[in-house]
Amino acid sequence: MSKGTRLRIGLVGVGRIGRMHAEIVARQVPGAELTMVYDAARDPAREVAARLHVDAAESAAELVASDRVDAVGICSSTNTHLEIIELAAAAGKAVMCEKPLSNSLAEVHRAVELVNASGIPFMTGFNRRFDPGHQAVHEAVEDGSIGNIHLTRISSRDPELPPLDYLKVSGGLFMDMAIHDFDMARYLAGPVVRVYAQGGVLIDPAIGEAGDIDTAVTVLTHANGSVTVIDNSRLATYGYDQRVEAFGSRGMASSDNRRLHYTEVTDSSGTRQQPLMRFFIDRYADAYRREWDAFTEFVAHGGPSPVSVHDGRAPVVIAEAAAESMRRGTPVEVDGALG
Repeated sequence: MSKGTRLRIGLVGVGRIGRMHAEIVARQVPGAELTMVYDAARDPAREVAARLHVDAAESAAELVASDRVDAVGICSSTNTHLEIIELAAAAGKAVMCEKPLSNSLAEVHRAVELVNASGIPFMTGFNRRFDPGHQAVHEAVEDGSIGNIHLTRISSRDPELPPLDYLKVSGGLFMDMAIHDFDMARYLAGPVVRVYAQGGVLIDPAIGEAGDIDTAVTVLTHANGSVTVIDNSRLATYGYDQRVEAFGSRGMASSDNRRLHYTEVTDSSGTRQQPLMRFFIDRYADAYRREWDAFTEFVAHGGPSPVSVHDGRAPVVIAEAAAESMRRGTPVEVDGALG
């Protein structure tokens, strides 16, 4: 990629998350250009392609092989990720892959092997690392502002229950929801060596019948001895609840929820605030855009990946350990090199 040229990106998958990524790349990332999209559902792909004035490929293989694509964004269903990573690695194309890399740890290990062997630029799509508030907490840990980290607290609660059909294929709460929080814990406090999780079905019995849980608490012990406590709920009636706090020997840093806007009205009945945002795309709009900026800069200039393939593997390892811990009722040790 020569200096001054834009990174030409082909996007695989234009479902809800893929459409959002396509819009961002096409309209909000100065260093990138959306050139092609593909989806197994042809009509949505053609509709997105027409609206954004790009080509619609007939297959993922066609998109990856195209000489009009420098890098591949993988936003398709999780069970297709490894296949597309294999295609990109063989073609020498850079990849930005949505989380999780796979619900299968064996496939995740294979993805790591492919990326390492091919040397392609690779970034995992853990967008919350690029949220300005969460990133500022990370910086307060890294620059020593709060001293040695002792405790991390993460609350992640969704405003609406997901469809039951989705739950049946999602890999479960730890894999599809808490995986963001496992990554955030590592981002703030480093590798994980022990996992203890408890959870249950407290909101909707149908979730249990689908083989999942809707409420969980996970305690992570990090290699540096610090501890992270994560609470997850599938339903917070008051909005999308996303909070991060790091506590250290010299102070604390926290990133709070976002509201629709920050006007307060005070009268004789009290003070009223705006409700919390209710949709993850709205809450993390800045993070998604900044994630693509970071990927574009990484491919253009090299250096360490902002979120490496190893960073993509570790939360899957932790998610599997959390599920095992909940089944056993005991902590599960994790290889620090993987966690």
